[in-house]
Amino acid sequence: MSGYPNQDEIAQLKAKIKELEDKAPNEFSAYLGGRSNCPLTLTQYIIQSAEGDQQLAMLMNAIQHACKVCSDRIQKAGPAGLYGLAGEQNSTGDDQKKLDVIADRIWIECLQRSGVCGLLVSEEQDECLTEGCKGPFCVAFDPLDGSSNIDCNVSVGSIFSVYRRTSSENQPAEQADILKPGTQIIVAGYCMYGAACELVVTFGKGVQRFALDPALGEFVFVSDMKMDPSGGKKIFSCNEGNSQHWDKPIVDFVETCKDTGYAARYVGSMVSDVHRTLLYGGIFLYPADKKSVKGKLRVLYEGFPMAMITEQAGGVASTGMFKGKVQRILEVMPEHIHDRCPIIMGGARDVDAVTKLYG
Repeated sequence: MSGYPNQDEIAQLKAKIKELEDKAPNEFSAYLGGRSNCPLTLTQYIIQSAEGDQQLAMLMNAIQHACKVCSDRIQKAGPAGLYGLAGEQNSTGDDQKKLDVIADRIWIECLQRSGVCGLLVSEEQDECLTEGCKGPFCVAFDPLDGSSNIDCNVSVGSIFSVYRRTSSENQPAEQADILKPGTQIIVAGYCMYGAACELVVTFGKGVQRFALDPALGEFVFVSDMKMDPSGGKKIFSCNEGNSQHWDKPIVDFVETCKDTGYAARYVGSMVSDVHRTLLYGGIFLYPADKKSVKGKLRVLYEGFPMAMITEQAGGVASTGMFKGKVQRILEVMPEHIHDRCPIIMGGARDVDAVTKLYG
């Protein structure tokens, strides 16, 4: 025996290789077979999607940088002693965590230094920020959504929406530049800091999902996000602790879910709950109630961006009954920068079932 394969063995190996190459790819193929040597990065995607608008590309690169820095700070929070309260409250009366303050500072500095933001609205700031800001864009953001979960290592995230200002760039931007319906948003997205750091974004032409590759230091394309037209898995996501304050249609819908085999899933971090809903299907609800007649979630940097992403992924985003009528979230007109609205979003199968209960 020579120790070398004979002609028959070589032929068998070649046949096996061809069989594997001809096999239809599945969702694991990229991981088992190795990704392309040239994966599409978020930086490349931004340049393509900006369509020659260099200032928009600069803004989006500043946003992805803010997400990378936040991800790093969150990963190191335990050893750095950054868990716990900061001892203050934010603009909407929530107790601030140390990481709320840090994430807010990161986002503000990244956006101001981009040189293309004329106005910033942050959940953590009482007023609009225009000092040190110049440029054609206005950005509203929640620097750390779901931060009440941060100390127990549950997924949190950042949410943002981008508007193009209408006032002259020769003077400071005004609140009117951002107090507009969500239909005027040009880019929306969120970054989720969980088992992986993922950034989901829409430029109004579908929704794309990127994951941060620590080895590259880049967000790399994962997939387009499109909700199952049939509604996907039967999942409802809401805080049932508020059920005694809900109106009858919401109570009836949730009871119907329980009676028809729906699974209950609720993280308490909007980014996590909506991300799961987009990927798996079902519905996410944070409705108005007797205690909070406008709901709890803020319009500019929670409701609008998540509604735009949901619609671009093929879902539906409604307020339910709000100010006397059932409304599309993106058509709500915010009254002030920290205004709130009810949230009912997900697949058409479930959202339409809720809205029909209002008659």
